[in-house]
Amino acid sequence: MSNPSLKRFAMPHTLVVVMALVILVLVASWLLPSGEYQRVRVATSEGARLVTVAGTYHEVPKVYLGPQMVLESPIKGFLDGALLICFLLVIGGAFAIFQETGAVEFGIRRLTHAIGRRPYLNGLLIPVLMVIFSLGGGIFGMAEETIPFVLIFIPLARSLGYDSIVGAAIPYLGSAAGFAAAFFNPFTVGISQSIAGLPLYSGLGYRLVSWVIGTAVVTAYVVWYAARVKRNPELSPVRDIDLAREAAAPADASRDAWDARHVATLVLFVASMGLLVVGVLKWKWYIDQIAQLFLGMGIALGLAGGLGPSRIARTFVAGAKDMVGVVFIVACARALLVIAQEAKVLDTMLAFASSGVSLLPRAVIAQVMFLVQCVINFFIHSGTAQAALTMPVMSPLADLVGISRQTAVYAYQLCEFINPILPTSAVTMGVLGAGKIPWDRWARWFLPLMLILVVLSFLLLIPPVLLFNWQ
Repeated sequence: MSNPSLKRFAMPHTLVVVMALVILVLVASWLLPSGEYQRVRVATSEGARLVTVAGTYHEVPKVYLGPQMVLESPIKGFLDGALLICFLLVIGGAFAIFQETGAVEFGIRRLTHAIGRRPYLNGLLIPVLMVIFSLGGGIFGMAEETIPFVLIFIPLARSLGYDSIVGAAIPYLGSAAGFAAAFFNPFTVGISQSIAGLPLYSGLGYRLVSWVIGTAVVTAYVVWYAARVKRNPELSPVRDIDLAREAAAPADASRDAWDARHVATLVLFVASMGLLVVGVLKWKWYIDQIAQLFLGMGIALGLAGGLGPSRIARTFVAGAKDMVGVVFIVACARALLVIAQEAKVLDTMLAFASSGVSLLPRAVIAQVMFLVQCVINFFIHSGTAQAALTMPVMSPLADLVGISRQTAVYAYQLCEFINPILPTSAVTMGVLGAGKIPWDRWARWFLPLMLILVVLSFLLLIPPVLLFNWQ
């Protein structure tokens, strides 16, 4: 899709933005006073955790860092985040193998065909498919993987009397809802909790509740719009585009005969996710054990899918390679923390921030954190990179203002609800490009839903602050 009006939204590469922040933090470290908070080790059910003590900030002799830290700090960031970086590379490789088997597309196409050929089940088509894509977003961070499905679902939606927006929304908004309200997503929940010093995948119960609510709200909006545009096609923002499209027959999933390899691959994946749940909840697995599971899962899925050892290896390397950009961003994001800690200005910034927000009601503080994350999300739209950039600051800030770190992680996580409207998001623009849907028309259509989701996020942030102690 080519739209000259979007050129003004062009952003530098995320790595450029983060490196600019590295320079900015270094300059700020020369200007801000050095200071420290007292930190104490607090016992939790999962072990001891270092917590910042409010009211103990005091200045210390000024520490100056040289300009070489612009180059030195990212290297230290790599070393500091070695386990996290290894985790990302393994996940990238493992899920690339899963995609390469074709089992995901096979399962969706079979389900679509099974429902579509039974008219009395047509009303379930959108909800069932969106829940499945939401599970993909909530469990393994499905995002870019939805782009090919747009090419399948737009013809299908149009054949059922809907428009291209419905066809794009089924896979994309389904996965986006799951991604934002995720309960296991390793790229958001897993990474942010590890940075915040929380037990991996803790707080599962409330996240499952919010996943159900978020998925239901997004699905209901798409179902309502689909019924409305089916009754009156002229209401579609892309009516002229759909009329101008060449007639295209819906994808004929009937040619996809049941394939034992695909079925075995899907069964193995579900079993692996079940083992992940047991490992996290019963055996208290951390990043290294979960990385081992994903590595073994990737190999097993590849063998079950008939890829062969060499193809498994090539696909794993290709998937890990796709994560290299994120790895560099994570290292540079940790470089910000390296500079702020070595110059002893991190606590100074926390003192300024906490004094500014501590006067607000605690529930409002969580909502302000959410809004700040939404703004950052416009510039840093990689969930993993944003977690690496913001959680080292938001976690101790949560200690200082009297809310739990789990709530700070949740506020960061929910900001992903606004991703589908961001012209800086590669996934959003990829989906719209595949569907030949202009961004401005999509944005006008999605804006009411985005406002609903922002209000929903505000409401979801209240119970963890006021009704129960979410640790």
